[in-house]
Amino acid sequence: MKVTLSSLDTCESSFTPLVVLELAQDVKEETKEWLKNRIVSKKEDGGAQLLFRPLLNKYEKETLENQNLYLVGASKITLLLGAEAIGLVKECNDNTMRAFTYGTRHNFKDFDDDNNDFLTMAECQFIIKHELENLRAREEKMIPGYPQAKLYPGKSLLRRLLTSGIVIQVFPLHDNEALKKLEDSWYTRFTLKYQPLDRIRGYFGETIALYFGFLEYFTVALIPMAVIGLPYYLFVWEDYDKYVIFASFNLIWSTVILEVWKRGCARMTYRWGTLVMKRQFEEPRPGFHGVLGINPVTGREEPLYPSYKRQLRIYLVSLPFVCLCLYFSLYVMMIYFDMEAWALSLHESSGSEWTSILLYVPSIIYAIVIEIMNRLYRYAAEFLTSWENHRLESAYQNHLILKVLVFNFLNCFASLFYIAFVLRDMKLLRQSLATLLITSQILNQIMESLLPYWLQKKHHVQVKRKVQALKADIDATLYEQVVLEKEMGTYLGTFDDYLELFLQFGYVSLFSCVYPLAAAFAVLNNFTEVNSDALKMCRVLKRPFSEPSANIGVWQLAFETMSVISVVTNCALIGMSPQVNALFPESKLDLILIVVAVEHALLALKFILAFAIPDKPRHIQMKLAKLEFESLEALKRQPSENIIEEKAPFTKEAKRENQMKLMAQNLKEDSREGNEEEA
Repeated sequence: MKVTLSSLDTCESSFTPLVVLELAQDVKEETKEWLKNRIVSKKEDGGAQLLFRPLLNKYEKETLENQNLYLVGASKITLLLGAEAIGLVKECNDNTMRAFTYGTRHNFKDFDDDNNDFLTMAECQFIIKHELENLRAREEKMIPGYPQAKLYPGKSLLRRLLTSGIVIQVFPLHDNEALKKLEDSWYTRFTLKYQPLDRIRGYFGETIALYFGFLEYFTVALIPMAVIGLPYYLFVWEDYDKYVIFASFNLIWSTVILEVWKRGCARMTYRWGTLVMKRQFEEPRPGFHGVLGINPVTGREEPLYPSYKRQLRIYLVSLPFVCLCLYFSLYVMMIYFDMEAWALSLHESSGSEWTSILLYVPSIIYAIVIEIMNRLYRYAAEFLTSWENHRLESAYQNHLILKVLVFNFLNCFASLFYIAFVLRDMKLLRQSLATLLITSQILNQIMESLLPYWLQKKHHVQVKRKVQALKADIDATLYEQVVLEKEMGTYLGTFDDYLELFLQFGYVSLFSCVYPLAAAFAVLNNFTEVNSDALKMCRVLKRPFSEPSANIGVWQLAFETMSVISVVTNCALIGMSPQVNALFPESKLDLILIVVAVEHALLALKFILAFAIPDKPRHIQMKLAKLEFESLEALKRQPSENIIEEKAPFTKEAKRENQMKLMAQNLKEDSREGNEEEA
């Protein structure tokens, strides 16, 4: 007799496995039972009211491994109420975007009581994650079976379980059928077409869809720079006036593309609902620790950590460490220049073809060293930022991004600035820029996608053979999928992806008048980057939880800052050219004053363009204003309800529990009426 997986053999016919929860192998039975009860219990009893099943039943546990894998799902009512709780925004029948409420569910487009596709799978998984993270301690002082894992009222249970090592990981499952359709329209067929951003958003969520949208937009925006830069490189134009035209176009281009991106981003996120979505109150980070106290805003018990201690850690430890790393980066750069001088002297003394090739070796070695240093520094920056003990995830991310950006900028561009403004060797600058750009792009492609994909493919074959050898008569499709996905690498967010584009933008814009071909290489790299990143998301890494986003966040400011620096750099390079210096043979002060005046004029033009181009299209501004007006009118009509909610912070939760009871009762009545009509 063929044994089926217990997760599919449930009493709830609507149970669909959405999220996997892996416990440590030595977790005690009383802990498992307590966790299960908290997950499946009703809201009024402090539970999450989710569906929870082990991956394997008792017969399969005797034969197969991985006994501590559990599947989490949710009923349709729980998911819809969860969508209301997180403020999910959906499109209404009148084509406006509004926060979903269960009471007005029939006013929303494509909603049907018999239709299970109203919420995307990514939205359902995000709701389950939200419910799990909002499981909070009540009277418990510790996790049952683990006295060292202390609890206090209001503490997130999932975060304590993760930091204590009781829960190994929580991740959403792939939908193989939907994933195959997405792959077919995304990257398996190499054609020049726009990416299916709406499908990417439906499967992976807004944050990842915005990254791929920005990658596509940035690649298309680079094409004019690449087309204009090709004649400068092919015909070896050395006249300064032609480079003035190219550099001026670059400065205007960098401003316009960033402003136009804001408008396109606003259109997308309004259509997806995240532009309208209200920002929730941020909970403390999982790693945040301190003395237990009362949060003055929420009234909940949580760790409190004095800000002056955090500031002392930042200024007395983190800042000196970052400065030390920057000094070490400059020291390595000087070693690189010694290698360049040695290779040049060797070539001049022998003049052979081999020594001419040797001229490129120092730049290649330095590019590899830069990548290694960037990765090592990233680990150190993460450790330091975590040690600083920031309360909010947003504060943690901002401090981490600042540390990494400062080091990466100096590490990648310091040698180019040194060559340009100290050595004043334009030929060496062009050669170094080309080598750094191309080498870094090749290394990123190999390390980010090709190598992990090969390792994952090899592991997939091993898992398949192992499952087939263990038990031949088991329907192990789901078991094999879960075991394979749990061993996949975890997607750590879009940080590294945006950082790669940021550095590429720097290579293209900072020294455009010296190496106009940089944009062409960036375009070629990004065409393959789209496919390699898509492969990485679909086949190499675990499916990440969807995260609502309205824009690309602090990276917009980072790109705009880089474009301002590029104005100064390009003006200085043009002012140093021999043709411009020949116009001022006697007075260098006049030359400096004219260059500074031109630079200020270009910066003024840049800021005028940024001010003149609205961040949001007119029709989006009108729709947002209309929604805000309607919200204010609704608040005026219901003053008493708002006062009650302000005085009782948990009223919304109580309302939600009552709603669930009423809906369950309505469903029973609808079912009874339907049976009576059939009779």
